[in-house]
Amino acid sequence: MAKHIDLGKLGEDIAIRYLKKKKYRVIERNYRMRLGELDIVALAPDKTLVLVEVKTVSGPNPKISGEDQMTAPKTHKFRRAAEIYASGDGERFVSEAGWRTDLVTVEFDLNRETRVRHYQNI
Repeated sequence: MAKHIDLGKLGEDIAIRYLKKKKYRVIERNYRMRLGELDIVALAPDKTLVLVEVKTVSGPNPKISGEDQMTAPKTHKFRRAAEIYASGDGERFVSEAGWRTDLVTVEFDLNRETRVRHYQNI
């Protein structure tokens, strides 16, 4: 279990670095609520509030990709948590640009190569 948590934290660290390079401003990390958790809360360069789910996988041939980990029930739960955040604690950040939900996948292979993919408006 600790290895899974360490991998997830490492994936989130990499996702944050990626977003910062893209000029996002990270507001919160691991925002917990009764319904679940938002991995990253950020403001995009255009001032859109972005609620980010991070999925991390490792190995030469992961059994399931980060994208495939976002099943319909997980996507629904994530979107519901995002709606609650955007209308409550995140309301002060919502501008005319509005808000959206994104997925960032981080994949490590055996050569320590890292691939990051960013999907907007999932």
